[in-house]
Amino acid sequence: MGAHKETLGFQAEVKQLLHLMIHSLYSNKEIFLRELISNASDACDKLRFEAIGQPELMEGGGELAIRVAFDKAARTITVSDNGIGMSRDEAVQHLGTIARSGTREFFAQLTGDQQKDAQLIGQFGVGFYSSFIVADRVTVISRRAGTGEAIKWESSGAGEFTIEPAERAERGTDVILHLKEGEDELLSHWQLKSILTKYSDHIATPIRMNKEEWDKDKGEHVTRDEEETVNQANALWARAKSDISDDQYKEFYRHVSHDFGEPLAWTHNRVEGKTEYIQLLYLPGKAPFDIWDRQSRHGIKLYVRRVFIMDDAEQLMPTYLRFVRGVIDSSDLPLNVSREILQESRDVRAIREGSTKRILGLLEDLAENRKDDYARFWAEFGQVLKEGIGEDHANKERIARLLRFSSTGSDAQAVSLADYVGRMKDKQKAIYYVTADTLEAAGNSPHLEVFRKKDVEVLLLADRIDEWMLGFLHEFDGRPLESIAKGDLDLGELADAAEKEEQARVADEYKELVGRVRTALGERVKDVRVTLRLTDSPACVVAERDAMSGHLARLLKAAGQKAPESKPILELNPHHPLVQRLKTEEASLAEWSALLLEQAVLAEGGQLDDPAAFVRRVNTLLLDAAK
Repeated sequence: MGAHKETLGFQAEVKQLLHLMIHSLYSNKEIFLRELISNASDACDKLRFEAIGQPELMEGGGELAIRVAFDKAARTITVSDNGIGMSRDEAVQHLGTIARSGTREFFAQLTGDQQKDAQLIGQFGVGFYSSFIVADRVTVISRRAGTGEAIKWESSGAGEFTIEPAERAERGTDVILHLKEGEDELLSHWQLKSILTKYSDHIATPIRMNKEEWDKDKGEHVTRDEEETVNQANALWARAKSDISDDQYKEFYRHVSHDFGEPLAWTHNRVEGKTEYIQLLYLPGKAPFDIWDRQSRHGIKLYVRRVFIMDDAEQLMPTYLRFVRGVIDSSDLPLNVSREILQESRDVRAIREGSTKRILGLLEDLAENRKDDYARFWAEFGQVLKEGIGEDHANKERIARLLRFSSTGSDAQAVSLADYVGRMKDKQKAIYYVTADTLEAAGNSPHLEVFRKKDVEVLLLADRIDEWMLGFLHEFDGRPLESIAKGDLDLGELADAAEKEEQARVADEYKELVGRVRTALGERVKDVRVTLRLTDSPACVVAERDAMSGHLARLLKAAGQKAPESKPILELNPHHPLVQRLKTEEASLAEWSALLLEQAVLAEGGQLDDPAAFVRRVNTLLLDAAK
């Protein structure tokens, strides 16, 4: 480490976060103390864990604790801990950068109103930077456990910070806030103690302050050398549920998740049997901006007999439940458990299965008894939950019951598969669906025409993940899921005898025209035929029953992946005037046929290989019509 003072710049995202946070969170400025206490508690947890393998880090012992002090004359508040401490490089990394990927893109997309939204800013776990809400200068003095060297970090939060060697008698960290003008109300024992009681009572590490007593002779409060512990200082999750208020659960959520918002719901259980553990698991109220980063796992903290072991214990929760936050405390795992051991452990598998079932049970309870909350959950996390259909075979049926869709009978994404089955027509055998890029496109699909005519409900699927999910979800309650955009649509008993006779008749009547259109289109189509599935549109394109849908092929192409070459089947509506006109058309048959195909491709959200040719065709026909 250099023995001189260095000046370094904050990462660009930190500058932006500081600016947004100081302006957006001021109305709730007291959270700075909650965040600093949370960091100090984490530092103590990390030392306790590292000392399992390296007992010398404890440097002769001493109880791990957090201390809060203030100095009226100097106008400072100091939060100290005797936890793991920081080296020079760790201070630069932890106090000068934000590690989460996608941060820059997220900031770039924030609108003016969103920049004032404390919930959005809180997605970063404002942490240490919240100090600058109340301080115009922050000094950090820290010594890494196991080393004799200390560092001093200092910044006014504008754009850079300094770092230099320092002295500190013991391991740990002091965060010294030099308060801004107008923040003197914080220089009060009562004020600081009430903030700590409100926000940090659940912290398992003792939080100490010097006692303050009324001195009759002086007629004022005086500070004694004797300390008092101002929090309960035991693990919240280990307490009885009846001893924990909703507000305490919510504050613990903020601590464990570094989320500024409130949880939607939680479940707290002590599991006994072959594997013994405590789980306190939360559903967040809002999705983090990096929810689609499947590598981003900052959900579950693992403890063993109250000793912190690791953050982001991804082995304890499947990927499709990566939004879950909370704590799992095992009675059985060894204290020196590693990520590698977690992957092999039978106890961990049992915890993972038990926790998965507990979360699915919590979701079922919301869906049944708190429908508005479940709708909120679905809007934030529904697409992520759908991943479970392909990833968790054991719970596929339970997850399928939790799915929600829009349909031709409901605009809201609130239709469950059970709802749909309950509304099926007497003679209906299948659950029908259509996929598209948007709900509007799905709702306007020409494939819906016969279903509207027969008043048969169709699910409208427009999430990018739906096509992938449908590769694993083939039936529900014994009823097959069937795409209405596939060829050979079999309406079963929904089609009466007269319709079946009509289908045979028009197929025979239009046999010659179908042959001519097929010849005109050549290699552009797999086949041409007439259909009774249309009422208003002249034509539509369908895929063979086992072929990839056009929508899925487009999604793969957009993702830069190769989709297998498959040609569409063009189906013509024999009752449409344009198709009837084709029977007598000779000269322009090829142009008309191409136009019908291109219109059908566009109607289902597809893209044309040669849009300019399509425009020329339309213009030619418009000119002909105008003559």
